[in-house]
Amino acid sequence: MKHRLEPFKFGLRDGIPIALGYLAVSFSFGIMAKGAGIGTLEAAVMSFTNLTSAGQFAALGIIQSGAPLLEMAATQLIINLRYCLMSCSLSQKLSGNMPFFHRFLMAYGVTDEIFGVSVCREGVLSPFYTYGLLCAAVPGWTLGTVLGAVSGDLLPERLLSALNVAIYGMFLAVVIPPARESRVLAGIVLVSMAASLVFSSVPFFSEISSGFRIILLTVLIAGGAAYLFPRKEESHED
Repeated sequence: MKHRLEPFKFGLRDGIPIALGYLAVSFSFGIMAKGAGIGTLEAAVMSFTNLTSAGQFAALGIIQSGAPLLEMAATQLIINLRYCLMSCSLSQKLSGNMPFFHRFLMAYGVTDEIFGVSVCREGVLSPFYTYGLLCAAVPGWTLGTVLGAVSGDLLPERLLSALNVAIYGMFLAVVIPPARESRVLAGIVLVSMAASLVFSSVPFFSEISSGFRIILLTVLIAGGAAYLFPRKEESHED
């Protein structure tokens, strides 16, 4: 019992900062979901079952445009493809005889933050450590969504408009620090912004639905950057 309780406690402790960050971001998502015509319960279920800020915010635009489910599925596949790579990396820290149901449940919680915390933990990763992380992070993300959706009916319109900008501030906070250290990354960000503007304003491109716009820009820009500026493998000398 101790070999389960101890890692669970450590996971719960490490998950509290993640939960607090999720609470702030998902609050903005709840407000935007309410503005998109999604009910509080639907928004809460969406957050509880997805745990992906980029995917969920992209989904709002697709839902509002009335795009087909196939477009939604393709968009989510492209946006969240990085989680497959994270899961492959994380699987190397699991015990070889770990049951499938543990792996299945742990895969549900693979997000950028949970992956970052888990991969830095020394030794074999216990599933109960991940469960501790999830018990803190998932309620934080879901509760923030509920609070944001409820606030959408209570807060003044001007304040709601200001809070809608919060998510873009979060994305800038994620992008700017690494872009300042890499000219290549900064250039890719600028190209992405310019391409997004073109696809939104130029008549021919603006007729493309928002979901396929995201897919095209992601594949073209990310693929082009990977081809033109591949990351060099570090050489380790004995």
